[in-house]
Amino acid sequence: MAGRKISPERREQRKKLLEMLQSAGINDVEGVQDLFKEMVSTVLENGLEAELEDELGYSKYDYRNKNTDNSRNGYSEKTMKSSFGEMDIAVPRDRKGEFEPQLIKKQQTTISGDIEEKILSMYAKGMTTSDIESHIREIYGIDVSDSTISRVTDKILPVVREWQSRPLENIYAVVFMDAIHFHVRSEGQIVKKAVYLAIGINMDGIKDVLGMWIGENESAKFWLSVMNGMRNRGVEDILIACVDGLTGFTSAIEAVFPKTEIQQCIIHQIRNTTRFVSYKDIKVLMADLKKIYAAIDEQTAVYELDAFDEKWGAKYPKIAISWRTN
Repeated sequence: MAGRKISPERREQRKKLLEMLQSAGINDVEGVQDLFKEMVSTVLENGLEAELEDELGYSKYDYRNKNTDNSRNGYSEKTMKSSFGEMDIAVPRDRKGEFEPQLIKKQQTTISGDIEEKILSMYAKGMTTSDIESHIREIYGIDVSDSTISRVTDKILPVVREWQSRPLENIYAVVFMDAIHFHVRSEGQIVKKAVYLAIGINMDGIKDVLGMWIGENESAKFWLSVMNGMRNRGVEDILIACVDGLTGFTSAIEAVFPKTEIQQCIIHQIRNTTRFVSYKDIKVLMADLKKIYAAIDEQTAVYELDAFDEKWGAKYPKIAISWRTN
């Protein structure tokens, strides 16, 4: 069996790495982690020194090129949390206290710059603050308190409220409306919630999520409040509303947008059509239904619907009626 080929450059890199580990007396994973922390802290400290040098305009001990009344003022020790544990770094200071480091900001306590993004991502997926705390500790080895997580997640609330209340366009060509049901944790229990979703296509053909609203379960009454909210945000008319067969949904839309044409969502229409069809008939019946909803024009669709009714009307009389009315 042929051995794995390694390039001369990579072989040389491995040799140097091995020599470095041997010279440092490192022979286990813990030692490698300590070495990694030392390397990272050195890089951070050098970067902070460079930032201060750029801020002051002269390098250390180069007083001849000094053109400021500010100067270096020693260091302050700072403990940073990382995925390999805590590390101490020396942060340079200036005498006037005007230095604002960007590599490690003044209030920053972790070098894992994506920690907050990870917290927000897990929060968006429905994890509780205690779940997030445990997850961060397990994956990154960093203790993050509930209060810290709550502070981070609270950052997105103003953004969410601004997005929810943003102005909308006055006319939409098509708006798709439906509810998705999720199981979420609420007050220590798993409950089912309905997320009302409206997706609009404007007159330029651009698709946009108009809003998402959370309710206990899907109802026409809640959809009516959604319609009123959309009107208050600037929507004057919707040409076509594509919805499912929820009782009262059509009336809720017509109460706010009376000129809107209601179109049954084809997926819901098919699903409702085939709900009570015998399993042995479903394959052939679906092939005949496809001739209707895939027809190239209305005249062809009506012809195929008549043919469908003639074939299946005696056994499933309500199907053709449903397709004619919707």
